[in-house]
Amino acid sequence: MPEEFSRAYWEERYQGHGHGHTAQGHPPNPQLVAETGDLAPGTALDAGAGEGAEAVWLASRGWRVTAVDIAAGALERARRNAADLEGAVADRIGWVQADLTEWTPPERFDLVCTHYAHPQGPPQELYRRLGEAVAPGGTLLVVGHHPSDRHSGAPHAGVHGAHVTAEEIARALDPRAWEVVTAEARPRTVTVADGREVTMHDAVLRARRHG
Repeated sequence: MPEEFSRAYWEERYQGHGHGHTAQGHPPNPQLVAETGDLAPGTALDAGAGEGAEAVWLASRGWRVTAVDIAAGALERARRNAADLEGAVADRIGWVQADLTEWTPPERFDLVCTHYAHPQGPPQELYRRLGEAVAPGGTLLVVGHHPSDRHSGAPHAGVHGAHVTAEEIARALDPRAWEVVTAEARPRTVTVADGREVTMHDAVLRARRHG
């Protein structure tokens, strides 16, 4: 893994560097909301869960979520954030510290999602592994930094796998087994540390595994 994306890198990153939001104050990724809001709750895998905003959003809507991340610090904060919420949200989330390139899911899921994962090894291999974790009739959602996104480009310049197009993600899936529902570049607005709003561009791939 490039030094930038080692386990130590992510542990240090979640010590600070702008990751101070709680689950209540840090909204889920808008691409997740747009692409999965119409799905009936079931089992979900949040691959690269970070501080848990997406896992919490899914659990609050009735999903039973397995949230996996390489960084123990991120998961510790995610657990605390989820525990502060009312209702049974925390009870519907299982937290797992693991490297996604080595971890084998214990089951297949109705939804597998990942947001801005930077894997060890070829990204296509990670997408194939995540696809294998989707149950028949289930959904795969991959959101990545699009190559045209200048705001995410500087920190990851020259790092293989940091940026991807939806078409590159789709090539990891066997067309005989999958129906591609969404494959596009899509903007989202974020507020940066100095309070400015900037527009970033994501690659969004949503696919449904044939039953």
